[in-house]
Amino acid sequence: MTIASNRAAVSGHAAPDPADDRRHFLGVFLRRHRERLSPAEAGIRGGSTRRRTPGLRREELAQLCGISPTWYTWLEQGRDVSVSPQALARVAEALHLTVAERAYLFDLARKRDPDAPSSGAADGPPPALLAALGTIAAPAYLLDRLWTAVGWNPTAERLFAAWLGAGKAERNLLRYVFLDPEAPRFIDDWENRARRLVAEFRAHGARHPSDPEIRALVDGLLHASALFARLWDDQSVLEREGGLRRFNHPLEGPRALEQVTLHPGGRSGHTLVMLVDPPTAP
Repeated sequence: MTIASNRAAVSGHAAPDPADDRRHFLGVFLRRHRERLSPAEAGIRGGSTRRRTPGLRREELAQLCGISPTWYTWLEQGRDVSVSPQALARVAEALHLTVAERAYLFDLARKRDPDAPSSGAADGPPPALLAALGTIAAPAYLLDRLWTAVGWNPTAERLFAAWLGAGKAERNLLRYVFLDPEAPRFIDDWENRARRLVAEFRAHGARHPSDPEIRALVDGLLHASALFARLWDDQSVLEREGGLRRFNHPLEGPRALEQVTLHPGGRSGHTLVMLVDPPTAP
């Protein structure tokens, strides 16, 4: 029994259901956006007559979406009704939701947007991010959804010569860390860093549960690295974090750098990583 359910049992009240909260927030979200949309904006003729309620009526929105008014009413009321991704997509289009609003709608409904890029679809690095790498003095690189480096600046290439250096064929961070014989010597406290990396990638992969390329990457590492297989089986999960990173550079000697990890906005699956000098104590 969880702490919340134990408290609920003691107080005599049922434990709150997170699904109930999501349905409530979904209903409120839909209602607010329906009320903000005028009949003219929705393309409804003759919608300028006096109305007792702002925006579209539920029946009008349901008609625009080709769904039952009763079903849509239940959705706004937060009832436990079955909703398909296709129906949600029609609602999002009828409400003229922005990209961020549409993503929020599907997150609340725990559904995958049918118009989102397919799991295995190529997601090229945003040109602005690639251009930004050249303006960063500290080592910086850009990872795609498979954690393969798709861009880096000259200082990152010098620091990670065995991974990002000219002529290197392996650009995937996980395969480099677990399969390159130089990685354990270069990365200080290598096994602990490898353990955290696996836990972070497990959390990342959960956002792409049906991605065949992520599944193939994991399967390949399970067969190629006994350590990866053991760590993957541990089921640890961590968010990708920053922090102090220590390296044993073959030419420059020991290096200690602070990792900063950024997730650019938009629908891109890329991650920007920078390694800056640690802040000095005041």
